[in-house]
Amino acid sequence: MKQVAIIFSGCGVFDGAEIHESVLTMLHLEQQGIQYRCFAPDIEQHHVINHLTGEEQAETRNVLTEAARIARGDIQNLDQLNADDFAALVIPGGFGVAKNLSDFAFKGPESQVLDALKSVCQQFNTQQKPITYLCIAPALIGHIHQPGTKATIGNDADTAAAVTALGAEHVECAVTDIIVDEQQKVISTPAYMLAGNISEASAGIEKAIKRLAQLID
Repeated sequence: MKQVAIIFSGCGVFDGAEIHESVLTMLHLEQQGIQYRCFAPDIEQHHVINHLTGEEQAETRNVLTEAARIARGDIQNLDQLNADDFAALVIPGGFGVAKNLSDFAFKGPESQVLDALKSVCQQFNTQQKPITYLCIAPALIGHIHQPGTKATIGNDADTAAAVTALGAEHVECAVTDIIVDEQQKVISTPAYMLAGNISEASAGIEKAIKRLAQLID
């Protein structure tokens, strides 16, 4: 059976992977009959946010250790991810994508991407294997894919401008819909960039994973 790799950026919307998006990704992959394996980089988070108060906390946490919470411990270091072993890749959103996997949250159009992440994503792309980017993760697309690759983060003008400046072609998209670049095999959906509840997030993610399953076949 073909497997899909999932890359997490920690645990928690404000400083890691968005938990609902991460769990919905695993659920919808499973419902499509697709196995998956989880990965995260073994690095320190940019910072730690108290999700009750929104305040930064004076402590450090590890992205891989935190992501293991979502994966129920069944997770590997991103350095061990080899595109040869997988049919596709999914990157859920959350601020961890823009703070830990990249510095998009701070530098926008001047941002850079974690080398290990960029390398593995480019491996999938070179092998013409589909990649699904959720929520803010499409901000990575301009770093990884050829200029003009279609992407969406919903309809926020400033974020869309930054995505465009990085080289992607931003397309506005409803929360329940997806944008697909057929040539690059890149799928994106706004998820919690627009979602008002978990059901709205689920609708777009389900559609994205169904399209991913079609591209795998």
